[in-house]
Formats: sequence, structure tokens, C-alpha cells
Amino acid sequence: MMIIIGYVVVMAAVFGGFALSGGHLAALFQPLELLMIGGAAIGAFLVGNDMKAIKSTLKTLGSLFKSSNYSRLLYVELLLLMYRFLSKIRSEGLIAIENDVEKPEESPLFNDYPLVSADHHLVEFLTDYLRLIVSGKADPFQLENLMDNEIDTHHEEAEVAIHCIAKLGDGLPAFGIVAAVMGVVHTMESVTLPPAELGELIAHALVGTFLGILLAYGFVGPLSGLAEQKLHESSKPYHVIKVTLIASMNNYPPALAVEFGRKVLFSTERPTFNEIDEEIRQSKTKAS
Repeated sequence: MMIIIGYVVVMAAVFGGFALSGGHLAALFQPLELLMIGGAAIGAFLVGNDMKAIKSTLKTLGSLFKSSNYSRLLYVELLLLMYRFLSKIRSEGLIAIENDVEKPEESPLFNDYPLVSADHHLVEFLTDYLRLIVSGKADPFQLENLMDNEIDTHHEEAEVAIHCIAKLGDGLPAFGIVAAVMGVVHTMESVTLPPAELGELIAHALVGTFLGILLAYGFVGPLSGLAEQKLHESSKPYHVIKVTLIASMNNYPPALAVEFGRKVLFSTERPTFNEIDEEIRQSKTKAS
């Protein structure tokens, strides 16, 4: 929603300012200039990226127009789920969570937290490392290093789309210049026309530069920044799982291990200590 609002503000400021200064908006309507700029940009995008990067970019662009799934409620569910797993391990042993890890879709623990269960990648990350812990051969330092490597891989994979969008935006001003030069060439081959018509052709040519810069910095460029923000946001649950599990493997009690995980959250989504404590008390009451 904010993307649409931002685009409206950009267009209102630019085109509104132009109109208020006495300009004629019809002069800016140059579909052939847009065809040259947009077509060249898409062609260059196809040339410069393999199919995997193209699919990733299209998927990322689609996700930018959706609201974030990483809400405060999701993190509350994740922390409570982690607490219940660690408590079950402490009271019943590692083997007690084997069925939950092997078949999370049938696990009563996962089913109690639908927001977490709906995120396939998050469930897979959690169950993979719980499975390693259940094996009894996982060293905390090695496990932490493995988690860091997987999170880094997640970053690298997502950054491909971000770089593609950024490069696409960076190229638009140059393609705007190309369109403008083509307009100037057309003007120069029409020097026999009256001055008024030549002036109109020159104005049309200059619109190409204007459109290239506007599309780059007002429309496409900001999307790469937003995609980067969403990438950092999407990585945070994995850090929560990592910190919480490593704290547990270092013999911290479940409530304290969950507190370690809570502290790595961004302040805007981080539930308070009292909120988590109250949720834990309620879960204990229901269990009893």
C-alpha cells in the first residue's frame, strides 16, 4: 500500500509542479519514448541475468506489494513454540520431540502456532536443527557456525534479486539518454520543418531523459531499498531460533534461552519480557 501512496506522491509532486509552472502535461505523454526506455531496460535485464535470477526478481517484486508476515504476533508464537520444545526436552528428554520434528504437520506443538506453521522455510529450519540436537552429536560451536552459514546463504540468494532491481534502476537514466539522442537525431533530419515544429521535436526528445531519470529514482530504485529491508526482516526469525537453541545447548533453562532469542528482535516487533512471561504462564496453566 505504501508503494502505491509513494508513487502517487512522486507523480503529484513532479507532474503537479510542472503543470503549476505553466507546462502542458500533454507534452510529457510520449509512449514511444517509454517504449524505447522500457524495452531496452527489459532487454538488458534479460541479457544480464540467468533464468534463476529472473524468476527470483519477479518473485521478489511481487512480494514487495504484500504486507509483511513478520509481525509481533508471529514472534510471540515462535518464542512460545521454542519454549515448549525446550521444556519438553528438559522434562522428557530429547527423544520426546522426535515425532514433532519428523512430522511437524502432525505435531500438536506446531499446530498450536499457526503463524509459525504457515512458514514452510521457518519450520524446516527449526526442525532441521532440532533433529541434529536430537541426534546427540551436535557441538554448540559447530551448530552455531552451520546456522550462520545457512543464514548467510539465505542472504546471498535473496540479494540476487535486490542487485538485479538496483542495476535495472541504475540503467534507466542511460536508456533515457539513448531515447533523447534518438529524438535529437530525428530532429536533425527534420531541419527543413518550421521552427515551431522543430521546437516540439526537441521537447519530445528531452522528455526521454526526464522519463529515464524519473523512472530510475522515483519508481524502480526505491524498490531495491525496500527489498533489502524486507530481506533483513525475513532473516530475523532465523536468528531468534539460532540464539535460543545455542543458549539451550549451553545449559540455560528454557525461559532464559527464550529471553536470549527475544533480545535479538527489532524493537518495533519485539514483545516485552512481561508479555512473554505471561504467555508462558498461560501455556503452563493450559498444560496442567
